[in-house]
Amino acid sequence: MNTVSTLPIAQAGARGRPLVSAIMAVRNEKRHIETAIESLLKQETPGWEIEIIVVDGNSSDGTGEIVERIASHDSRVTLAINEHRNTPYAFNLGIQRARGEYICILGAHTKYAHNYIATCLEELKLHGAAGCSGRLIIRPGGDGLQARLVAWTLAHPFGTSARSMRTRGAGFADTIPYPIFLKRTLLEVGGYNTQLHRNQDNDLSQRLRARGYTLYLTDKTTCEYFVSSNLASLARYAFNNGFWNIISFKLNPASMSLRHFVPGAFVVVLFLGVLMLLYSTMAHTQLWLRVPILLLGLTYGVASVGVSSCVALQKRSIEALLMPITFLLLHVFYGTGTLTAVMRNARSPSSQ
Repeated sequence: MNTVSTLPIAQAGARGRPLVSAIMAVRNEKRHIETAIESLLKQETPGWEIEIIVVDGNSSDGTGEIVERIASHDSRVTLAINEHRNTPYAFNLGIQRARGEYICILGAHTKYAHNYIATCLEELKLHGAAGCSGRLIIRPGGDGLQARLVAWTLAHPFGTSARSMRTRGAGFADTIPYPIFLKRTLLEVGGYNTQLHRNQDNDLSQRLRARGYTLYLTDKTTCEYFVSSNLASLARYAFNNGFWNIISFKLNPASMSLRHFVPGAFVVVLFLGVLMLLYSTMAHTQLWLRVPILLLGLTYGVASVGVSSCVALQKRSIEALLMPITFLLLHVFYGTGTLTAVMRNARSPSSQ
């Protein structure tokens, strides 16, 4: 695991006030980057100052140019280049350059409430935690029907589980989205594991908790996360997440939970059920072989239709009745990604 090096003592801001460093890893985020940075520049900073370090993975869409333009008008913003195009490497690079006592690990697909950092900092101190984040609100990444279906699907526990950082409420948590950390704790555990192109937040959180630190999620502030705008993007996202779950498990088994592998089990049962159905149909015998797929289909169908109906009533939109399609798409591609990684004996490119 590549780790961050020992850093100098945290420095104060230009006016002698404590400094908070916000690190944002980006690549080809032209559509979102300006809104994200603007929401950080407008943060309430009572008694402290902020610096924003944008680590760009050699974007080809003009993201870097946008950041440079903003930085030329506001000295709080700086641009760093991530030649490795690896998210955890970008975070470690940002940590190396950060001068603040506290570090925020943020994303470009997100708009932060004006009190986001201030509230997380206050709650971190109040609960004695090593890290704290606000509640994540899922927003559509576009204006079309597919974007709304993706957002509704990822925002519901049936889609991503009740323990997902997208759906859970306030309290101590295993992992937290867009957190603020004490820098010294990040240094103590060696920063982010650069072998993990995904799930690096789960891995870091587990290593922090293993040392006795706690993580807290507060509902006193929020950030809006803009998800994929179409079903094809959702399928790719789900497959890649499922695939990297196996790699993450190999590198740090304790960082993964049973819920991460439920979709894989679902796909196995679904596949075996279909095979049994086909065999029973072709052989014209052993009708009991059709029972498993019928039970699975009935159970899953009733659950997904029920959830979709509740969302339709809540959102007052008949479009939500199409969510069984996106639920199935999410779970099948996620599970298929997991099984593909198992069959390929997948390993991180960084470790080969």
